[in-house]
Amino acid sequence: MDKELDVSDLEPPEPLERILDALMELRSGECLAVSHRRLPYPLFDMLRRMGHRYETTGEEGRYRILIWPSGE
Repeated sequence: MDKELDVSDLEPPEPLERILDALMELRSGECLAVSHRRLPYPLFDMLRRMGHRYETTGEEGRYRILIWPSGE
């Protein structure tokens, strides 16, 4: 089962903090689906270093970011 997280109304750095907290709670086989108003480029670098993959869809002001461990 995927987890959903909407950080689109939060001010920095809270979106980043909430996403990182949610990733720590993911179980094997789960994916985190994040709704965000922008593309969080600093997060993407962190995800790569942490061994996660991600995929983004959407347009300016409304993005969906799927995040999962790279080994799955």
